[in-house]
Amino acid sequence: MKTHLKLAAAVALAACAATSAWAQGADWRPSKPVRIIVPIVGSTNDVLARLIGPELQKAFGQPFVVENKPGAGGNIGALEVARSAPDGHTLLIGYNGPLAINVTLFDKMPYDPVKDLAPITLAVKSPQYLVVNPAAGITDVKDFIAKAKANPAQYSYGSVAMGSASHLTMEMMKSAAGFHMTHIPYRGAGPAVTDLIAGNIQAGFFVPGNVQGFVKEGRLKLLASTGPKRFPSTPDVPTLAESGLKDFEATSWIGLLAPAGTPPAIINRYNEEMVRILNSPEIQKRLHEMEFEIIAGSPKQFSDWIRTEIVRWGKVIKATGAKAE
Repeated sequence: MKTHLKLAAAVALAACAATSAWAQGADWRPSKPVRIIVPIVGSTNDVLARLIGPELQKAFGQPFVVENKPGAGGNIGALEVARSAPDGHTLLIGYNGPLAINVTLFDKMPYDPVKDLAPITLAVKSPQYLVVNPAAGITDVKDFIAKAKANPAQYSYGSVAMGSASHLTMEMMKSAAGFHMTHIPYRGAGPAVTDLIAGNIQAGFFVPGNVQGFVKEGRLKLLASTGPKRFPSTPDVPTLAESGLKDFEATSWIGLLAPAGTPPAIINRYNEEMVRILNSPEIQKRLHEMEFEIIAGSPKQFSDWIRTEIVRWGKVIKATGAKAE
């Protein structure tokens, strides 16, 4: 009888502890301003950070300040978050580069994206557009490949950062189609797209939100997209798979993370608010306008996704021979 009483008491105590932990998590709030580190400048990563920052501020009652910390393919900003106190006051807007690609692309990494960062949610995914300067006179993907093969020294492409999907997608295409083109890495989409419009580079892969406006103005030309199907907003623009590169697919994505060691209660609280914010009508409308697919999943789903992407992009890097320049 005493044993049963002890067991019942232990179960009750555990239940109370679990309830107390859940309550603390549900009630957690930051006690000072929160930094949202964006490891790139002038990109859709930055747009997403500035969309969700004010919403998180409303939810938690503290300022959420966006700070751009570019450099080393996103490694500088990601390292700053990895080294920060795991108390919920520093967050990272992470993307393919510093979370999945750089592990293989760089000979030495200052942090381990799996061990040193705590995923909160994979926010959005998006295929990219292959974009060219209209003055280059390129008509379609086959013409692009033919011109690059004929005069490789005359063609260069820009990317939003070393090690980004913007960079590696072109390396994938070069390897698949057998042409050469010089890579010019930029610190964000803004300067890369500006140089593309000016004709200083001839091509690039960018997510729709970075180039749609310029395409409508006639300053850039879309050749193809990298997804498994065409974008609804540009049904006349084929995929690369349709354009002769069989099974070609490359996705860009963005998520929110915290330093490793951040208590699960804080991670779950942020996840709860992020899922709510990403699924709110106003934010959904803005993200859909940029052709983003909203994911808003669990921390574990994001963690599993990062591990999968490390393997997938690692194969691409090894196959193409790409290296951090």
